[in-house]
Amino acid sequence: QVQLVESGGGLVQPGGSLRLSCAASGFTLDAYAIGWFRQAPGKEREGVSCRNSRDGRQYYADSVKGRFTISRDNAKNTVYLQMNSLKPEDTAVYYCATAMYSSCGYEYTYWGQGTQVTVSS
Repeated sequence: QVQLVESGGGLVQPGGSLRLSCAASGFTLDAYAIGWFRQAPGKEREGVSCRNSRDGRQYYADSVKGRFTISRDNAKNTVYLQMNSLKPEDTAVYYCATAMYSSCGYEYTYWGQGTQVTVSS
């Protein structure tokens, strides 16, 4: 059974950091691209980051470049999103997803349940 489970969200002050985890089961994620998305209240879902499995190329939304980093631990079958210098506008539910292809850019068909990130004083 293919499954993605996010964790690591929570409440953090502006300027703080969080590391989100996306644990995969039912498949070996090192063969596939994994993307991170977020959806804030009143806004549409947006792409945050994605990493190709084939060449390791990483993509980031302009709004998070220099602050967020995507990484992978193949031994744990888990991908991470390290979020630094968090801003209130980063508040959203964060999702990981895969299209079951080796590169980013395809339609994402498998999604996790999401984890809430709230940035507030």
